[in-house]
Amino acid sequence: MTALIDRLRSELRHTRESERRMVDLGLPEQAREALALQDLSRLQAAAVLVPIVARLPEPTLLLTQRSDRLRRHAGQIAFPGGRADPDDRGPRDTALRETEEEIGVARGQVEVIGYLDDYPTVTGFRVTPVVGLLSPDAHYAPDGQEVVEVFEVPLQFVLDKANYQREVFKRDGMEVPYHAVPFGERYIWGATAAMLKHLQERLEGHAG
Repeated sequence: MTALIDRLRSELRHTRESERRMVDLGLPEQAREALALQDLSRLQAAAVLVPIVARLPEPTLLLTQRSDRLRRHAGQIAFPGGRADPDDRGPRDTALRETEEEIGVARGQVEVIGYLDDYPTVTGFRVTPVVGLLSPDAHYAPDGQEVVEVFEVPLQFVLDKANYQREVFKRDGMEVPYHAVPFGERYIWGATAAMLKHLQERLEGHAG
């Protein structure tokens, strides 16, 4: 294992599925007030896997390219994951099930090492990021329906705060900031970039 994965383990080893918080979105006051008007308890449960591939000499982050035909988040870069099913036994189960369905990685090939804070989305979900380690030998088979491509990004790249941009979009008359982390011709933004920024900040604080 690399030193970077050791840092991940150290930072996340105390996180538990039952002890998650809602992430601080860093929204302006007007947007925070609008969000507070919503009943966050009514957000639908969802989970994603944040898959770290234990490659040598340096680990990578696995991401997916979503199909252009989807109703939500069409064509975007995302983690494997989705909404919880009634039979799921929690966010871990949801993330591992969805990962197997979307990219063909069996749950036995994933070592879950911890959780990031939950993320509320404008589409009505409370998403739990489940951080897991994958073997470099793991085989990927995108389902072609939700996921059309799987690719890897150096983990060190997304843990470098210099690679993040802060952009703004307008919604209901408000200017709402969001994170983006371009990688070559790929544009990682929105919830995925926000979760990565949270991971970057967690590890930066650990390193300090």
